[in-house]
Amino acid sequence: MRPRIHVITLGVDDLERSLSFYRRLGLRSAGVVASEFEGDDEMAAGAIALFELERGLILSVFPRNELAKDAKVPVPSPGTCQFSIGHAVHSREEVDSLLDAAERAGATITVRAYDRPFGVYSGYFQDPDGHLWEILYNAAFEDV
Repeated sequence: MRPRIHVITLGVDDLERSLSFYRRLGLRSAGVVASEFEGDDEMAAGAIALFELERGLILSVFPRNELAKDAKVPVPSPGTCQFSIGHAVHSREEVDSLLDAAERAGATITVRAYDRPFGVYSGYFQDPDGHLWEILYNAAFEDV
């Protein structure tokens, strides 16, 4: 396996709510696509929203129950701390600004940014489905 990722898909409870949330954060999307594929008891429905990120990465939001059906696994309960998504920025001020923007967009701030003992300034928010995002500044990441 090559050391790269092309798509990160988040299982969500409300596709339109998630689309709206990530748009309020400034991510661009054509909206919900593939809704013409309705699915059935065996096959997942196709409705999904895609956000193009830098360097070709795609963030997608897909209904949690349809994602489970597609992967042939039981529908999981919403949860936190299974993973977090890190978003590195260029300054401490940008960390604070982005956390404020996330809160205005409907996120829950779980911890305001502060200096970590290992040289990172960061804070966390949860999106409407509980997915954790860490907004961080580290001088070692100057080329992000």
